[in-house]
Amino acid sequence: MLLAWAILAMTGILPVLRSIFLFGAVVAGCWLAIRVIRWVAERAIWRLRHRLIITYLFIAVAPVLLLIVLGLFAGYSLLLQVAMNTVTAELDDREEEIESLAASIAKLPPDSRATSVASIMQPYFTERYSGIAAVVRQQGRVRKFPESADVPPPIAAESARAIVQRGEDYFLWAYRKTLDGDVTVIAPLTHSLLDQLAPDLGLVDAAQNMSVLPAPGTGSAAALPPGSGRFDAPFFWFALLRSSEWQHPDRPSAEFVIALQTRISVVVSTVFSRNADVAQGMIQGVLIVGAIVFVFVELICWIIGVSMTRTITRTVHHLYEATQCVMEGRFSHRMAVSGRDQLAEVGSSFNRMTAHLEQLVVVAKDKERLQSELEIAHEVQSQLYPRLDTCSTHLRVAAVCKPARVVSGDYFDYALVSQGQVALAIGDVAGKGISAALLMASLQSSLRTQLQGAAPDGLLSTSDIVTRVNRHICASSTPDKYATFFLGLYDEHTNTMVYTNAGHLPPVLIRDGQAQRLDVNGTVVGAFPMVSYEQSCVTLESGDLLAWFTDGVTEPESEFGEMFGEDRFIELLRKNAHRDEQQIVDLVVEAVRQWTGSEELQDDITLLLARRV
Repeated sequence: MLLAWAILAMTGILPVLRSIFLFGAVVAGCWLAIRVIRWVAERAIWRLRHRLIITYLFIAVAPVLLLIVLGLFAGYSLLLQVAMNTVTAELDDREEEIESLAASIAKLPPDSRATSVASIMQPYFTERYSGIAAVVRQQGRVRKFPESADVPPPIAAESARAIVQRGEDYFLWAYRKTLDGDVTVIAPLTHSLLDQLAPDLGLVDAAQNMSVLPAPGTGSAAALPPGSGRFDAPFFWFALLRSSEWQHPDRPSAEFVIALQTRISVVVSTVFSRNADVAQGMIQGVLIVGAIVFVFVELICWIIGVSMTRTITRTVHHLYEATQCVMEGRFSHRMAVSGRDQLAEVGSSFNRMTAHLEQLVVVAKDKERLQSELEIAHEVQSQLYPRLDTCSTHLRVAAVCKPARVVSGDYFDYALVSQGQVALAIGDVAGKGISAALLMASLQSSLRTQLQGAAPDGLLSTSDIVTRVNRHICASSTPDKYATFFLGLYDEHTNTMVYTNAGHLPPVLIRDGQAQRLDVNGTVVGAFPMVSYEQSCVTLESGDLLAWFTDGVTEPESEFGEMFGEDRFIELLRKNAHRDEQQIVDLVVEAVRQWTGSEELQDDITLLLARRV
């Protein structure tokens, strides 16, 4: 866009289009400048140290610099005003002196007034005021001293003084009325008179305005005082004074400029002159001492501020490095901590946090490894459960085992032992997790071993098998490891089931819509090695439903703390006994989940159903 404007500007054609391109270039330039400034600002304040430095510049340095500049400006202006007041005060003194001369002449006797003017004015006033003149009017006669003096018009006032202008010249004018006339004294504002106003300060000049003011010192015999150094340059200052016209000296009608050319060192030496006043020397000393104290305090504050800033930024920088190490997975990194302030506490807290994270990582890895092992154990345990499609012409079997954790301590088994005999077993190991699962595997292994080692004649005794299983469990585990256990042997020829219940929950038999419980004829296995077990017998009729279960079915609690209970379980079986066995299993599991109101199980759920065909 800027290039297009340049091309159009060189060709001089299409001024409207050229203006549009110029406007677009300006807008685009402003937009680009804002974006660049924002980009630079974001990069500049990214680090905390830079942000703090910029903050200190706005909060501390900028106000101090503004105060210093304001103080220097105020002091500079004060010195200028003092210098100018010195000039104007001296000029006012000269006006009073001229007025006192006019008053002295007016007080002379009338008969000797005109002849005594010269003796009064000489030699003091004639030497002090170059071109001074006096005009005496007395009884209509006008006498001048000197004779070439101009005669200003009289006024009606009794007395007056002013600075009058005639052309480009200015005069000190004083007037005093007498009984028989008046006295007028006029002294021109010459360069010599202006040089006398401030001989120690510099050069003075007067003019109608600043535009026609000649360079101070032009036509003057005085010289500007020398400077005290490279930076002590001369400067101008001015003041506006009231003046009157020659024809009407008693009516101020305009302003004129009186200018001073001087140096700061000259004004300072004049204001703080030790020879003039001891108090002024003391003030100057106090100011110098105050300036030294101010610089010293500022230096101390700067050192303290830099030290505190470095403490803050160093901690933040170390914290940033530590977070980068954590992001890279190096949890062993620790921050360097020094001091006892909040920043040190932040560093210590971060170190404690990384130490905990390091421990958590180790724990997480161990947990992940344990979880992997549990998954393997779960797969192995799943293989231990029997296949329910084992051939039996008299029994249909359905079962489920849902562990509360990855592995379960519950156990069920179903197998053909010999021709026409089916073994059904269920157990509940005390506890949960790996230890319970290991005991469950040991229990199954022991049972399978005992079943395979049956008597040659094929006659099996559940009480003998359970007794041997109990002794094996007691020998291979600690006394605190035990399990409830139920073993039943169903004979297809006689339709009877011989069973031993070692402390397990009594199974439920559903017959013709009625429920009855089987016996408990022994204590738990694995607790007492020398205990003996008994066995009972039940005859199954066609359509009978036999249900074995663990406490994970009946003891789960609702959100109000109420257990599901055996009665509710038995009622559920009784009402749904006509359904398929697997449907009944699913109904029971779903009913328990709905009762607890949670997908997470409170205990292992194991349910085994067998129906007499």
